[in-house]
Amino acid sequence: MRWERQRNEELAARALPGLVRTVHSPDFAGVTFHEVHARSVLNKVPAASRVPFRWTVNPYRGCSHACTYCFARGTHTYLDFDAGTDFDTQVVVKVNAPEVLAAQVRRRSWAREHVAMGTNTDPYQRAEGKYRLMPGIIRALADSGTPLSILTKGTVLARDLSLLRDVGGDVPVGLGVSIALLDRELQRSLEPGTPSPQARLELVRKARDAGLPCDVFLAPILPGLTDSDEALDGLLGQVAEAGASSVTAIPLHLRPGAREWFARWLAEHHPELVDRYRRLYGRGSYADPEYRRGLRQRVEALARAHGLVDPPGSLRRAGDGAQDGAQEGAPPGLPHEDAGGTRGRPRAEQLSLL
Repeated sequence: MRWERQRNEELAARALPGLVRTVHSPDFAGVTFHEVHARSVLNKVPAASRVPFRWTVNPYRGCSHACTYCFARGTHTYLDFDAGTDFDTQVVVKVNAPEVLAAQVRRRSWAREHVAMGTNTDPYQRAEGKYRLMPGIIRALADSGTPLSILTKGTVLARDLSLLRDVGGDVPVGLGVSIALLDRELQRSLEPGTPSPQARLELVRKARDAGLPCDVFLAPILPGLTDSDEALDGLLGQVAEAGASSVTAIPLHLRPGAREWFARWLAEHHPELVDRYRRLYGRGSYADPEYRRGLRQRVEALARAHGLVDPPGSLRRAGDGAQDGAQEGAPPGLPHEDAGGTRGRPRAEQLSLL
């Protein structure tokens, strides 16, 4: 264990420009924080990515939520960490993110384009309770007149609801909460570091009680595990009861890094599903188009039954994510690039969010 810790710290020293210190906290057993001074925190999304925003902010890299399926796992290898255990336990913290962002959005060249957060690693993972970076980030964006959105599984967001409500009077603010399932045993196995589904549903209620729009992302829906009519109906019922502004269903996709880590989990816990996943995903990251279309139709029907869609006849056909990489991250609570109004409509595109 001591050798492993030393190895990871040596890797971090080589791979992390601006490394200030490495921290081990008794409140976060097994997690190492690498505090860095970032030169920039605004990330420009490549033009080839068909998403309705061009800028993101990620105050953390790596995530103690430890979601087995997390698409961002592969990005940890850029830091000479692995996409498995290191992604869960070696968390990079941009401790100067609020100050750097404030300077960046004060520039005359900044066009106040929408900034999305939570499209890579979760900005409200447990570390945010320790480092408290998001209030400063939110204020920096709002003070500059920049619209913002946040997608999270983290109930630490509840701490900042009053701030978000206040800045929402000055700039558009979108919130989204990701809830993949209700089964606690499966949740502990798939995403062991996340708050419970019930805690996330309560976060949706709190956001709505604060007067904020809050979308729910059924993300990801896993073939053979969470995609039955019974499971989806139960989850949609709870989401509707919590008062969600809208719902978006997102089938599992498996990028390199996440694909291998999830495949190991699947073989260990559900070997009977391995062949089915091979057929559905083949060598790609996205499920078979026919599966996605069928899932979209079932989710729309169930969502309609729970009053989560507009009246019959006005429901616009949502995309199936027919192209790999299409619609990789629609910001919650803000207009979708190919939609008119989206309030209350299930959107079934392939989004690579959490």
